[in-house]
Amino acid sequence: MSWLQFPIGTQKKERGAAAIFLTNTLTEQKEQFVPLKSGIATLYSCGPTVYDRAHIGNLRPHVFADTLARTITHAGYRVRRVINITDVGHLVSDGDEGEDKVEIGARREGLSAKTITERYTKFFLDDLEELNIDTKHILFPRASEYVKEQISLARTLEEKGFAYRVGDGLYFDTSRFPGYGKLGGVSEAVLSAGARVEVNPEKHRPTDFALWKITAPGVRRLQEWDSPWGRGAPGWHLECSAMARALLGVEVDIHTGGMDLISVHHNNEIAQSEAASGRPFARYWLHNAFLTMDGNKVSKSLGNVVYLSDIVEHGFHPLVLRYFFHQAHYRTPISFTWEALAASAEALSRLWRLSRTVRIESGARPTVTENRIRFVAALRDDLNTAQALGILWEVLRDEDVDAKEKWGLLLDADALLGLLLTTPPDFDAPLSDAMLPEDVRIMRNERDAARVAKDFAAADTMRERLIACGYRVEDGPDGTLLFRDA
Repeated sequence: MSWLQFPIGTQKKERGAAAIFLTNTLTEQKEQFVPLKSGIATLYSCGPTVYDRAHIGNLRPHVFADTLARTITHAGYRVRRVINITDVGHLVSDGDEGEDKVEIGARREGLSAKTITERYTKFFLDDLEELNIDTKHILFPRASEYVKEQISLARTLEEKGFAYRVGDGLYFDTSRFPGYGKLGGVSEAVLSAGARVEVNPEKHRPTDFALWKITAPGVRRLQEWDSPWGRGAPGWHLECSAMARALLGVEVDIHTGGMDLISVHHNNEIAQSEAASGRPFARYWLHNAFLTMDGNKVSKSLGNVVYLSDIVEHGFHPLVLRYFFHQAHYRTPISFTWEALAASAEALSRLWRLSRTVRIESGARPTVTENRIRFVAALRDDLNTAQALGILWEVLRDEDVDAKEKWGLLLDADALLGLLLTTPPDFDAPLSDAMLPEDVRIMRNERDAARVAKDFAAADTMRERLIACGYRVEDGPDGTLLFRDA
């Protein structure tokens, strides 16, 4: 039976693996996950364009995708993962206009394209590891390493009549692909106007997109290659289709990314991949909602970015950001504030303290109970991390629940949420101002002022008040240091 005749979601349950349900952007329905090959799940995630640091909004899709991979693995599947690294081809406009972002970044820093992309790729991979994402079991192909495969795919599209040549390169003809815009139910009007402000007059339709961009006469790019259409570089959208095909196969089980990629980039991936193969590109499309700040999407263009390194410099453990993300469903927007992050830090610290206590009381011997089943079920129901955290807290706080049951739940929570709950880190840094309530900061400042004035009785009074609020108080070279009281 051909793919055109075989609707997604009608397959029988996978044997030997637990049922998982995911919300598929393609069908706009929650569906049971059934992989193409028994026992194996292929997962492709759109990665960064490495011309600058990835901010915490860029990192949310990767925490979400890691949680997805953990959930699928926990259910009994072997997961094969790819996250692409865009080191060429991503222009400043989704409408295939403007300069390559990597070239802009290289000029900004006075470095070669290779140096700048290697630098920011390392920053990205370091951030993933700080967030407890196991990069050793993920492939990270660079777009520049798969130019041959991209040229081959573009030639196939041209030979099949899905592409045409114009003065500045080769373009995909969206009129030849009737299903264009089917992901997310995006209308042609939105596709035409949404991201394409500058329109190449040689393009047949505003929605047509570049497969290959020829370097303009008199211009020399930092990265360019010979091709059947002239010397230049591949279009941004082509890389994901070519690398997914090379590393995971013509069809992949799951494709993930941020919701901002739906209308243009992911619809373009679908069009070029399915036009070339005549088969579906990805069976399940999953998209996370935005991280916002003061009501706006976190983005470099708005200048409201926060980096993982900023969070660490404020005295937070990097996994506090992961906990913060888990408090909302991946399809729900979440608003970042330093106060909200401080609350997440306090919650994660309490979980780590409880885990140490439960380990001792249980002798690290787990039991399987209904609570563990409820917790795992929440994750297998479209990755409901918020509900799963609620169950975890409910059980850990319940004095009637046996320590062995709690330890068993912590084992599952550790495997699925990636918060080091069974091996908590020895993280005991002084609390920064951002992590302290205003009244506590006032008491600390009053204690410091009393010590400077040599009013030691007042300083001792403030010390006792701080201890009563749950803090450990130490004297540092520059004033009072506060720690969470274990």
